[in-house]
Amino acid sequence: MRMRELSLRQDPDLRKELAQLARGCDFVLPSRFKKRLRAFQQGQAGVCMNIPTTHSGFPLLPIRIISLCQTSLISKHELIRSFALSESIPKFHFPQGRPQANLNIDSLISKIEKIFSQFPNERATIEDMGQVAKACECPLYWKMPLFCLAGGDRTGFVSVHKFVAMWRKTLQTCHDDASKFVHLLAKPGCNYLEQDDFIPFLQDVVNSHAGLAFLKEAPDFHSRYITTVIQRIFYNVNRSWTGKISFSELRKSNFLQNLALLEQEEDVNQLTDFFSYEHFYVIYCKFWELDTDHDLYIDQKDLAQHNDQAISHKMIERIFSGTVTRDRRVYKEGRLSYADFVWFLISEEDKKTDTSIEYWFRCMDLDGDGVLSMYELEYFYDEQCQKLETMAIEPLPFEDCLCQMLDLVKPEVEGKITLRDLKRCKLSHIFFDTFFNIEKYLDHEQKDPFSVIREVETDQEISDWEKYAAEEYDILVAEEAANEQYDEKT
Repeated sequence: MRMRELSLRQDPDLRKELAQLARGCDFVLPSRFKKRLRAFQQGQAGVCMNIPTTHSGFPLLPIRIISLCQTSLISKHELIRSFALSESIPKFHFPQGRPQANLNIDSLISKIEKIFSQFPNERATIEDMGQVAKACECPLYWKMPLFCLAGGDRTGFVSVHKFVAMWRKTLQTCHDDASKFVHLLAKPGCNYLEQDDFIPFLQDVVNSHAGLAFLKEAPDFHSRYITTVIQRIFYNVNRSWTGKISFSELRKSNFLQNLALLEQEEDVNQLTDFFSYEHFYVIYCKFWELDTDHDLYIDQKDLAQHNDQAISHKMIERIFSGTVTRDRRVYKEGRLSYADFVWFLISEEDKKTDTSIEYWFRCMDLDGDGVLSMYELEYFYDEQCQKLETMAIEPLPFEDCLCQMLDLVKPEVEGKITLRDLKRCKLSHIFFDTFFNIEKYLDHEQKDPFSVIREVETDQEISDWEKYAAEEYDILVAEEAANEQYDEKT
């Protein structure tokens, strides 16, 4: 070992580089020297607090740490202790889930191979993928994503070898349901989900779920139901408003739990967060009433007719400004798509959720500074006063209204209402309705204030959106039945 060390030190190719290394110079060795230097360091390695050492027994610290030691008052021993501590810190960040210590991948693979052996030529079609999904210990409706990732969407079938290779790689890299689901649906190289990633998966739900069997006779409604479900997924799950659902967002949501329940629940209307057909029916009928030319787009005049012109024109202008819409054509062409209408209606009918509070806060924050100023509040309240005067109702002066709203919200900074203030306040729906929804504002004014307090203090079993959807669905069904009776008589 001593002879090897001397020969390396006397090597003319390495002498200059080793001298610079000893002085703490921060440089990158030419590639032809790296292998030889690594062999030299390994030959001189020792054990000192699990840190590589030189031949003299002194710890061999990284070049940058040596430089820091030479240029600062920090002692080498302090640096050694901190370096050893950093080396002993266990990994705590697992973006794709914490690996399971007792996971037996080979056992899972053998179960999958056993299932495939039952199929002709060990090939599975989409009809067979339900059994394969269960063998993978996945919910039933993961079958289409599994099928597509293994190449089944291109060939019409999946071979056992291709599927096993795909699933083994998935198990080795993805360690929880959220990361597996994203991996199955996402585009190659992406670690997030976009809206179009959900289309094949949801089309399979429409095609195979017993509770949606009646849609087979109405293929035109497939895409509209799927669009509604996708928007509701992003409305509830994509809390960052990026249009990209991450691992973390999926884990924090209840979407995967609802997806698992979809297998057990024959009535999709019981799954009110995402898959309810009744909720889709209400949203689509409301949009259809406004979309007079039925081109699946509405303009500002169309939207103004919603709920007997209850929404102020200033707020409608803000919605069409693009501040809360995904489609850039909304601002350029002045048209709102059905997908954006889904967000509007849910936010309008339930102003207590985080997403709806963010939706209306963005609309009211005219300058985008993250604070609702007194000027912005007065800007929206002026139109409310005008509407009240046309109804022969004397409006409350803005100063008095402002005092009420500040008492309601109790902002942390006097005179400035932030998004955090409104989320902390349990009466955000009253705040928003005061400034841009005249009908709901009058309803709140007529209510007993003590009943409002009781509503806040008691936990609601169902949300405001669910109440609205259930009531509107009953009305729509009753109207449809009345129309059928009239048609039969005539």
